[in-house]
Amino acid sequence: MPFSNFTRFEVATGNARIAGLRGGSGPALLLLHGHPQTHVIWHHLADRLAQHFTVVLTDLRGYGASSKPRASDYPEVLPHDLYSKRAMAADQIAVMRELGVEKFLVCGHDRGARVAHRMALDYPEHVERLMLLDIAPTLEMYERTDRRFATSYFHWFFLIQPEPLPETLIGAAPDAYLERAMTGSHAGLEIFDPQALAAYKAAFANPDTIHAVCEDYRASATIDLDRDRDDIERGSKVGCPVRVLWGQYGVIEQCFEPLAAWRRVARDVSGRALACGHYIPEEAPDALYDEILSFFEAQAN
Repeated sequence: MPFSNFTRFEVATGNARIAGLRGGSGPALLLLHGHPQTHVIWHHLADRLAQHFTVVLTDLRGYGASSKPRASDYPEVLPHDLYSKRAMAADQIAVMRELGVEKFLVCGHDRGARVAHRMALDYPEHVERLMLLDIAPTLEMYERTDRRFATSYFHWFFLIQPEPLPETLIGAAPDAYLERAMTGSHAGLEIFDPQALAAYKAAFANPDTIHAVCEDYRASATIDLDRDRDDIERGSKVGCPVRVLWGQYGVIEQCFEPLAAWRRVARDVSGRALACGHYIPEEAPDALYDEILSFFEAQAN
């Protein structure tokens, strides 16, 4: 994959170790991937963005080369809190601090966008601008669930089932699960570079990854929702500028009103649909590249 000009790193964050890559120069830009993928989703964009930014790509805890802590090793932690978006956001703050960066830009896709949302709430002094790819707020999506959404995003309701049911079923055929989850998108598996798809499958073959992914979703359906409700009750909103992009042919477009949803939880929101489905970094990398340069105000070389 085209990351040869990037330097690998690993940062200890307390109860996790986060693996990532760093390259380029200029303002710091943190890129966060989604489910069921890794930092490899940025393979169309990383080298180009490194001409304008110091680009940091990480694997979220539980995914890819990052560690996959288990609750049994941390009995003092609340149920599912090891994979709460608060814990995952704190990981990324620790990474950027270790790299000597206090203020930075963030672009997150899918699960990474949910981590980025929490990061902007919990660490507003660090996140200068925020780009969110193909999500509506988690609380909004659960509270507005209907048959169409539940059918399309079946994994939201499958992965949250108590351990070990989803772990056992996915573990019996991890490639089949991953392919089904990813072919639910607008364009099917054909949009994915074969090397990228092989990397996702290799990472997902690890039983610890499967468990961690389930815990990620269990956290989103429990402790994350409690914290989102607390923010709403306190009137806490994302204060930095937020750019929301979603796929014209995806579930967010069909089932939600993304700009209205984000304006309920953030103060400065703009955005639009792109001519693609869910996997924006791999389906529409050129359009996303232009949006990133525009929104993050990079100066072309």
